[in-house]
Amino acid sequence: MEGLMLARVLRDLGPRLPARNLGWVFPDETTAALLLDGVGNLVLSYRPPQPVVFASRERLRGEARSPFQRFLSNRVRGDLLRAEQLKLDRVFALHFAGETGFVDQPPARLVFEVTGRNANLLVLEAGEGFSGRILQAAREITGSRNRFRTVRTGGTYTPPPPYEKLDPRTLTGGDARSLADLPLGKWRERLDGLGPLLSAELVRRSGLAASDVPGERWPQVLSALQSLVADPSVSEGVMHGGAREAARTEKAAGLRKALREPLEKRLTLLQNQLADVTRAEEGVEVAARDRAEADLLMAYAQTAEPGLASITLPAFDGSGEVEVSLDPQLSAVQNAEKRYARARRREDVYERLAEREPALREEWRGAQGRLAELDAAELEALEALAATLQAERPEKSPYGMRFTTPGGFEVIVGRNNKENATLTHRLGRSMDHWFHAQGYPGSHVLVRSGGKDLDLPDILYAARLAAAHSKARGSSGVPVDYTRIKHVWRPRGASAGQVHYTDQKTVFVDGTLPES
Repeated sequence: MEGLMLARVLRDLGPRLPARNLGWVFPDETTAALLLDGVGNLVLSYRPPQPVVFASRERLRGEARSPFQRFLSNRVRGDLLRAEQLKLDRVFALHFAGETGFVDQPPARLVFEVTGRNANLLVLEAGEGFSGRILQAAREITGSRNRFRTVRTGGTYTPPPPYEKLDPRTLTGGDARSLADLPLGKWRERLDGLGPLLSAELVRRSGLAASDVPGERWPQVLSALQSLVADPSVSEGVMHGGAREAARTEKAAGLRKALREPLEKRLTLLQNQLADVTRAEEGVEVAARDRAEADLLMAYAQTAEPGLASITLPAFDGSGEVEVSLDPQLSAVQNAEKRYARARRREDVYERLAEREPALREEWRGAQGRLAELDAAELEALEALAATLQAERPEKSPYGMRFTTPGGFEVIVGRNNKENATLTHRLGRSMDHWFHAQGYPGSHVLVRSGGKDLDLPDILYAARLAAAHSKARGSSGVPVDYTRIKHVWRPRGASAGQVHYTDQKTVFVDGTLPES
């Protein structure tokens, strides 16, 4: 946002001041909106690198999302008395009257530096001009980041470096004539409030090229400049409609990026899963060779001497001889059984993946289509999609997965070592029950029994959860130990999730999830 654009917003605001402050709302973590009686919302978006300020009649909502926003909401109170801009620089101040009540709030100033990547919003003590003590800053700037000045809460505010330029609002014919020998594209180096966008707009409105020297045509350029001062909106480029549209463009870009990231991650996962299907198809060919070799070994098992590393056997179809590698530690029959088992595993994997392949491909096409829609979607569509996805997102448990036993007790299953440690050593009470698959890495399972004894259905339910969420998943007859939390402890120096326990009992269950 450039100086003349900012001046236009403040010029439109000025006649309506002083205005009653109806309160702050915060649409996102870097946007503050001040609702003013008779004005609407004065929106201050201080996200680098495209900070903007504009008036809006839209209904905005949002609670404070950061310590700075909470301070701003509580400290900057009372009527907005006036707004002033530092020359035509991208810096302005809002002066507030303060308010009296149970807790009085003294007058304050809000300084907005609308300066690209260095954008900042600061609360200053009441005063005149652009200096004073900083009460709170949205962004703290130390000397390591900026050699000219620091911005620290409690420090003294120093505005951006001073400069000397001509004010286009009061530019006279004599001043314009002095610029006549300068290429039009370089006029912004001498004129205050013009940046690259408004300089390009000045070129367009004048009918000249940026490299042209106006010469005797300077009155034509002066007329274009005066029209730009009156209406500093950009008719071509990325900021159609001025500051408000720039903020909408910025917000749409942020939403688009936020919505693309999970879609792109999902696409990557789907591509990997489809690649697993391809690898499983290749595994089926290997499984066929294993079965053929196993059949040969079973047919000629009596002729195979023990301890051989390989054996040559005639093919069943009479096409010649087949060399079969062997494990010398195993008999021919045991080598055949090993091949049969390996083939079954490969075939089972392929069958499971082949069943999922149509659904995976359909989901992949759908995700591709949604990505294409995101690229063309307008802000309103993006906001609606974001709201829908937020509403559909399941509430994430802060610790572990939650289940309920047949007897109505809450069960929490750790999803990683950190969660295992948390639910065992922080959430669990001494008389709650704790389950873990015996001899297998896996989840800690906490049953919040509150000291009550568990009936057998509850014990078996929790034990199956422990077995299904361990390395014994899918096996039968998995031993699961259970005991009270008070008998579980973490050895000194052990990593998160490692425990010792005593007074346990053991049940044997299948390593599959219990029916809900």
